[in-house]
Amino acid sequence: MDPAASITLRQLVMALGDSLLEVQAAPAGLDVEIHGVTLLDPEDPPTAHPGDLVLAIGSRGRAAFPALRAAGRDRATAVVVKLDAPAQAAGLSETATEAGVALLSLRGEARWEQVSALARAALDDAPPDDPGAAAEEGDLFSLAQTTAILTSGIVSIEDAANRVLAYSRTTDSDEADDLRRRSILGWQGPEAYLAKLREWGVFQHLHSSDEVIAIDSHPELGIRRRLAVAIRSGDRQLGTIWVQESSTPLSERSRQALLGAARVAALHLVRRRRELSDDVTLVRTLLAGLMDGSTGPQPLATHLGFDTARPAAVLGFSHGTAEAYEAGDAVAAPELAHTEVTNLVSVHIAARHRSSLVTQVDSRIYVLLPQLPRSIDTDTLRGWALEITDAARRHLGLPLRGSVGCLVPGLGAVPESRREADRILDAMVSAGVSAAVAALPDIQAEVLVSEMLTLLAAHPEIRDPRLTALVAHDSRHQGRLSETLLTYLNFFGDIRAAAAQLHVHPNTLRYRLRRAEELTGLDLSRPDQRLLAMLQLRLPPSD
Repeated sequence: MDPAASITLRQLVMALGDSLLEVQAAPAGLDVEIHGVTLLDPEDPPTAHPGDLVLAIGSRGRAAFPALRAAGRDRATAVVVKLDAPAQAAGLSETATEAGVALLSLRGEARWEQVSALARAALDDAPPDDPGAAAEEGDLFSLAQTTAILTSGIVSIEDAANRVLAYSRTTDSDEADDLRRRSILGWQGPEAYLAKLREWGVFQHLHSSDEVIAIDSHPELGIRRRLAVAIRSGDRQLGTIWVQESSTPLSERSRQALLGAARVAALHLVRRRRELSDDVTLVRTLLAGLMDGSTGPQPLATHLGFDTARPAAVLGFSHGTAEAYEAGDAVAAPELAHTEVTNLVSVHIAARHRSSLVTQVDSRIYVLLPQLPRSIDTDTLRGWALEITDAARRHLGLPLRGSVGCLVPGLGAVPESRREADRILDAMVSAGVSAAVAALPDIQAEVLVSEMLTLLAAHPEIRDPRLTALVAHDSRHQGRLSETLLTYLNFFGDIRAAAAQLHVHPNTLRYRLRRAEELTGLDLSRPDQRLLAMLQLRLPPSD
């Protein structure tokens, strides 16, 4: 465990869920930080460390009072106890509140070593202080939740020894079958069912294949239908992802989502084994350098074994705006939504292209697609991006925009593809393009006009001062002369169409045009003045 790692109590409770823990008291709220896990045996003196999650093993009922008081004295964050009866919660909660520590109750049939392992795993996966790294790397619990959203199922991620490392939350505990509950609580699944898995060759398949396998339901054993896929690094199996069908059928693209999730999970498990050491940070640094052109392609290609002479491309994604969130167009706060959408992008694109790399730069998410097949085309990449934006809309309620950067002949030209992806996203926002995904040929005019407007905004000296004065006049007098002129020009001088757009009488529109010409000295019969007016009047009023 990274000694500097920490998670909030809220994150811990959300990760482990009500299958294990229930909050009984939280006097300082749920956003207090947990820095470590301490096992407190009843035979030992009650002690803790600042920021600890204290697991009061064997201390039930009144026996837990010393642990709570000691935790308050030593500035621990929370104490976990088992309750013999619900009535015990009130007295313990009062003591916890007085001590200033949170009190969590653990289900009676749960195993202490299981909750300890899961809590430590949550801490191990805690994202670093760098918010970009956090969104890029995510964690196993959020990966499980993303996979559950994409499959409409209930997800567990296990290591090679079949120990549960992370799992998705459920809204209805009755949806989880007996095998799921036993696994989370640290108990082995029903032997009769495990024997069936061995008999059907499920474990052998997972050991030798990358493909998803389906396992039928067995109502007589209390087992629902499942999909499973191995998490692999080369020829070695690192673990398994299981998706249990809940009260609704699994989604049509569950298999594809599961393949992508397995490839993303492999990066986490390899990192846990310390085989990559500082590799994640190194790859992130090399990728950022390649994207912005400050680092050549060879370091990343050498490190990951990429062929620099194979085609490559960059996909860009941006999601929502402050206005969209305020209007309720998204289901989560922007910070949470960004992590969720990064996970979703990672899972989807990994299923399509094994070598893909996902990173975040400021508010945008980029996908590097190295060593693409030489036969691939922009339509295929547009299709991949559309799958991602559709999934974000369906599963997360997020208004995701995607752009397809140009296909380039090798890694050395990746900055060109990234710049094109950015140009497209910029134009989609400024021009209000309704399409969810675009490549340059789709919106070539919008991109070029957007860049011309950016040039005009940055260089006041190349603007027409008469048009600037017209906008200022409207601002002072709450007028609509500049809006009327731009609408008239946008409709190619069609008076009736422009008037209908503005909801005014054609004579009113004619009057405003004459007034604009009188105030500024513009001559709308001259094509060059009309062209400049169309461009300059599209600048935001503040400019």
